[in-house]
Amino acid sequence: QVQLVESGGGLVQAGGSLRLSCAASRPITNFKTMGWYRQAPGQQRELVATIESGGSTNHAQSAMGRFTISRDIVQNTVDLQMNDLKSEDTGVYYCYALFTLVDGSTRPRWGQGTQVTVSL
Repeated sequence: QVQLVESGGGLVQAGGSLRLSCAASRPITNFKTMGWYRQAPGQQRELVATIESGGSTNHAQSAMGRFTISRDIVQNTVDLQMNDLKSEDTGVYYCYALFTLVDGSTRPRWGQGTQVTVSL
C-alpha cells in the first residue's frame, strides 16, 4: 500500500515562504507522476505542480514564478517551495502520486493534506 505523508504547512504572512515536503513509502522514482494539489474552502481541488518520473515539471499558471516543485531521491521526498505567498494560496495542500500496476493500468494515491494559511 502506497502511503504519502505531507509536512511543512502552517501559518505565514503574505509575502512569506513555506516549503512543503511529501515523503513516500516507496521509492519516488517508481511513480509515473508525483505532485501537489490544493483545495481552498468551498472550491474544487486544483493542480499546483507535478513532476514526472523523468524529472520534467509542470506548474499551474497561478504558481509560475513563485512555486517550485522538486524531488530529493536520497531523502525520497517531493517538495514544493512556495515564495511570495498570497492570501489566495490558502488551502489544504495534498501530495499526489500516480503509479503503474503490472497490467499497465495506473492508480492515484493522495496524502492526508497539510494546511497552509496565508494572512494579510
